[in-house]
Amino acid sequence: MPLRDIDDVDRLKKINAALVSRVERSMDQQGNAFSLFQTAISLENRVRNRTEELHATLRRLEQSNIELSAAKENAELANLSKTRFLAAASHDVLQPLNAAHLSVSALAEVQTSEEGRKLVRQVERSLETMEDLLRTLLDISKLDAGVVQPEIGDVSLETLFSSLRSDFQPEAEKKGLSLKFRPVNVVVRSDRTLLRRILQNILSNALRYTRSGGVLVGTRHRGDTIRIDVADTGCGIAEDQREAVFEEFHRGTSTLADGGLAGGLGLGLAIVRRMAAALGHPVTFSSRVGRGTIFHIDVPIGMAAEPAAAIADMDRPRGYGLFGTKVLLVENDADVLSAMTSLLERWQCLVRAATSTDDALDLLGDTDWVPDIVIADQHLDGGDLGTATIAEVRDYLGRPVPALIVTADGSELVAKAARAAGIELMRKPLKPAQLRALLAHLLA
Repeated sequence: MPLRDIDDVDRLKKINAALVSRVERSMDQQGNAFSLFQTAISLENRVRNRTEELHATLRRLEQSNIELSAAKENAELANLSKTRFLAAASHDVLQPLNAAHLSVSALAEVQTSEEGRKLVRQVERSLETMEDLLRTLLDISKLDAGVVQPEIGDVSLETLFSSLRSDFQPEAEKKGLSLKFRPVNVVVRSDRTLLRRILQNILSNALRYTRSGGVLVGTRHRGDTIRIDVADTGCGIAEDQREAVFEEFHRGTSTLADGGLAGGLGLGLAIVRRMAAALGHPVTFSSRVGRGTIFHIDVPIGMAAEPAAAIADMDRPRGYGLFGTKVLLVENDADVLSAMTSLLERWQCLVRAATSTDDALDLLGDTDWVPDIVIADQHLDGGDLGTATIAEVRDYLGRPVPALIVTADGSELVAKAARAAGIELMRKPLKPAQLRALLAHLLA
């Protein structure tokens, strides 16, 4: 074959190869485009499916939120209903419990045999345990339901300490312990009732877990804060129990000879933590096992200091004899009236009893008999209120005769009315020793 023809054949082969290569590339591109098209369709379907699943999930979540909201609302209503029920039930139960306390106290004073006195003490302990449990359950229910709203104002620590001293001195003396309150001329910003309950519970624990020595209550200035210290020489708190002591129904192990528990319900410090949180007062403690514990309560300092004369007056010793004291007693519960009268007469008081405001005023018609003090229940016959009865008695006598409201009504409304009228307040059921100490304090 001529050389020229060979060259033509080679050129044609190259052209053919180029054309074949171009066709193959074109086909590959079409195949890729088709694959991309198929992939796009697949992705679109998957996105659509996932979107539908997401919408379905959101709808289920929305329904769950609605159900959770309804359940939360029902729980809150149930909690409030529980609080109202406990408040109502506690009032009904505290009335006969108060009568039982007073009757047992009067019974104790007429016992001549050791066996009789032992049985009376057992009944007293049982009544006190029942009372503590009822009060604590009511307090916890109120705090957990958020119905306790602190009323912040100026609180005189010296006045508060004086009241606590009257409450706890008999218990300390019975156990052979010293109980000291360092005089303090300072006012803090707090809710008087809640702050008193915090200190009450801490003091009660301190005395319960202390076998020898005693308890000291004092204060320290820390900038714009007053730190209240309650120090005891008790058994102390172990390091691994620092958080547990604030839990419900936790009771520490005392240093009794048998290694047993010192009693109590294990709810005192649980209440302390809740009340302190409501007030915004930090509560901490330091402790050494076998050496004792110091609880610290940090409270904002108030604006005014108490006059020195008032403090001097509080420091003067007060007699506890009530011989010949004329008491106007206003109480509509027959059992409580009988028990209270019997107890006061055992203390050599001269008692005149009434069940309503009109009855009380009728008793004052005898100009030869003027009461030294008025003790009244808050809720009396005919819808009368004890605070109003005391106001009318004072108006009739023309002088602010010392007065005390004794009630099972634990509402802040009653406490506020009593404070506004300058009337002392005690909750039922009464502890006779505390009642006697307060009466002596008011009559001093």
